[in-house]
Amino acid sequence: MTDLGSKILKEELLILKTQKRLEVINIISDSRLHGDLKENAEYHSAREQQGFIEGRIQEIEYKLVNSNVIDISKLKNEGKIIFGATIDLFNLDTHEKIIYRIVGDEEADLKYRKVSINSPIARFLIGKYENEIIDVEIPTGIVTYNVVKVFYIN
Repeated sequence: MTDLGSKILKEELLILKTQKRLEVINIISDSRLHGDLKENAEYHSAREQQGFIEGRIQEIEYKLVNSNVIDISKLKNEGKIIFGATIDLFNLDTHEKIIYRIVGDEEADLKYRKVSINSPIARFLIGKYENEIIDVEIPTGIVTYNVVKVFYIN
């Protein structure tokens, strides 16, 4: 995962442990004061939320321990597409510009144009160079791109 991805997970972990966990404990504690827990929807909802929070804490801790964090700022920018690269592509068919960033599986979010290193588009882009014309096979056919710029940002 990228250094930024690691920092984001660490921030989420801190919030879960220091804020969210305490909030749900207080809700559970308060709802116990209201009597019969069998029919107390607030109590059951809080217990469910507590399970989610504890599960997410374990998941993040596992990812942080078992991930290889790569500091992109220390990579040489030689125009080659590698893990962590941000790629500025120009679609020669539609004349549209698109930017992708190749990240770890945990950071991938297509809404923000972050694609997983294991995604078909990333696997195709890896190893290509700036100013290279490439044909990408997609479900609807072949799209031709010009790799306008390859850069590395944190």
